[in-house]
This record gives sequence, structure tokens and C-alpha cells, in this order.
Amino acid sequence: MKYGEKEIREFDINKDENFWPNEHDKNYIIDIELPEFMAKCPRSGYPDFATIKLQYTPNKRVIELKALKIYINTFMFREVSHENSINEIFDTLFSKLEPKWMKVIGDFKPRGNVHTVIEIDSSKF
Repeated sequence: MKYGEKEIREFDINKDENFWPNEHDKNYIIDIELPEFMAKCPRSGYPDFATIKLQYTPNKRVIELKALKIYINTFMFREVSHENSINEIFDTLFSKLEPKWMKVIGDFKPRGNVHTVIEIDSSKF
């Protein structure tokens, strides 16, 4: 196993070292795009590709960007639906960051003439 693959397979997003203190009291938006998301279809095993967009207004913590990158890469070894992957990303990051506001969008590449976009916005619940 190569060192990057080992790092991804052993990664734990829940470690405190993956989150840093937010040093600013004002409201601001962090906007991150991750264009190389991949997971396996739970039915076929074929790869699904997407661009993940994360936006949030931090409260007391921000996510370290390398940690976010590795966390997103952990999905490449998993069989998980579009809906479940985006819900898991949202739920995991929302619970760890406790942001003032957060939105996650999964824009999946078309496959079989179907294009899926999944959006979860904390202001809508």
C-alpha cells in the first residue's frame, strides 16, 4: 500500500487536530470546492464522481483544509449512494464544526443520462 492510500484509509475526521480555533468574531463565509469526489455505487460498484461545495459561517472552529481533503478522499473506497454520501458529509462536518450556518452541495457527474445535485442547507431546517 502506498503512503497516501494508507493515510486515507486510516484517517479519522473526528480527531481534534483536524479542527482549529476560529480567531474572528465577525460573520464571514468560508467557501470550499472539492472537484475530485469519488465513491462507488452501492448497486453496481461503478465509480461515481462529483464536485462537493462546502460553504459555512464558522462559529468557534474551522476545519483544517488538508483534513477536509483527506476526509473527502476516504469515500473513494466506499460503496455509498449520492444521497447518503452528501448527508454524511453534512452531518459529520456540522456536528464537529457547530457552524452558525452551513451548506453542502454534491454535484454529481452525469451517468446513464442522469445528473444529480444534492443540496443541504442548515438554514432550511
